[in-house]
Amino acid sequence: MGLTGNNVLVLAIASAVALFVGTVWLWPRLARRSWRAVSGRVGLLFATQLALFAALGLGANQTFGFYASWADLFGQEDEQGVVMNHTANGGSGGPLQVTDVGRVKETGSGRPQRAGQIQQVDIVGRTTHIATSAYVYLPPEYFQPQYRTRTFPAAVVLTGYPGTARALVDKLHYPSTALELAKDGRMQPMILVMLRPTVAPPRDTECVDIPNGPQTESFFAKDLPDAVLAHYRVGKKPGSWGVIGDSTGGYCALKLAMHHPEVYAAGAGLSPYYKAPIDPTTGDLFQGNEELRNRADLWWYLKHEPAPDTSLLVSSSKVGESNYKDTLKFIERVKETDRTRISSIILESGGHNFNTWRREIPATLQWISGRLSDR
Repeated sequence: MGLTGNNVLVLAIASAVALFVGTVWLWPRLARRSWRAVSGRVGLLFATQLALFAALGLGANQTFGFYASWADLFGQEDEQGVVMNHTANGGSGGPLQVTDVGRVKETGSGRPQRAGQIQQVDIVGRTTHIATSAYVYLPPEYFQPQYRTRTFPAAVVLTGYPGTARALVDKLHYPSTALELAKDGRMQPMILVMLRPTVAPPRDTECVDIPNGPQTESFFAKDLPDAVLAHYRVGKKPGSWGVIGDSTGGYCALKLAMHHPEVYAAGAGLSPYYKAPIDPTTGDLFQGNEELRNRADLWWYLKHEPAPDTSLLVSSSKVGESNYKDTLKFIERVKETDRTRISSIILESGGHNFNTWRREIPATLQWISGRLSDR
């Protein structure tokens, strides 16, 4: 049974209930002071609490999408290879392969001309050789005859760490939100490329080009846009691309827009931080390279590098988010520059979780839509 499946959650809940009932039923028999009775009480209490915590953990994982599989949970997802499809004439299928097609479920319509389409894809970086999967939302206009020659703006959407790309579709509802906003005329039709920043699992690379390691920043700055451009009708000018992310993905979004304004005209960080951490999940990201360490520090970058010609959006909450004070300082620091533009979403309260980001996503999509062109 898969980690995110309903069956395993139901089994965990049923086990917890059964152990609780069994404990209550057997407790009178175990009330003696013999070592067997004491061991029985300890064993039942331990098993009941273990089952309860397992059920709570599985439920939280389904809600917030922390881990995609058992291998992901236990740090065993480390394969870097990818199977390339081949065309009938023996050639390779290119850097982006569509592996599955689905509809935007909330619409109730299966016609892409009315509801758009969600395509699951495999992407292989031509220069970095990083392989990852993603979901691509195509708006209804993409399939309508009158728009057959039109190009569309695109936004890369990133999860936090470890995150699952599917959560951007099922939990954060990016496609259905974009569809409704475009129908209401509050944003232009856009292509969304949804994936997690953990492209070298289980390592948290923080979108850094690690010396002698995964070149993650280069993947997002070059390989990913190139792969999408080769397969979809996306605008090729710098003003056609934006990037959005939450938590770790929010830090990555800000950094990509700041480091690569020639690619990303806008970057939105929901609950971001502003400096790459070093912890057991990241390992040594910089290998003693001080220049690389400094570039990954957005505070340092604003102070020492020329201000990038890009637009940034940051979000936080007055109560519930640990980045609130840093976010206010970051806004003031950006305002001191002469070319970088800054906007913000500040909630009165909201934790570091999906519910908070769902409250911020509609305004974020409208904001980024207003800063991208379709040419």
